[in-house]
Amino acid sequence: MTQLRFKVKKDDFVEVITGKNKGKRGKVLKVFLSEARVLVEGVNVVTRFLKATQQNPNGPVSKTLPIHISNVAVVDPSTDKPGKIAIQINENGTKTRVFKKSAQAVR
Repeated sequence: MTQLRFKVKKDDFVEVITGKNKGKRGKVLKVFLSEARVLVEGVNVVTRFLKATQQNPNGPVSKTLPIHISNVAVVDPSTDKPGKIAIQINENGTKTRVFKKSAQAVR
């Protein structure tokens, strides 16, 4: 099976563009390439009720679940809006991610 490639990377600042968490923003904590999902800080937080143990003395625990990568877009800092990303190849052969509208490099 081939490894999928996505334009959203770890530590990118993204906004959820669809779904129940639409409009929320956060930093990407982890990218699950094989499942095409991302874990975004403060987005899709659910409460799980676990049996009390010595490690977890109280019952309910808040947990962040991953969302599909197509439901997020990287936020362009120059416009403060979500934007599309293109891959630009420099003269020395290195690849850089840039925003299509502002042509500004990501990060």
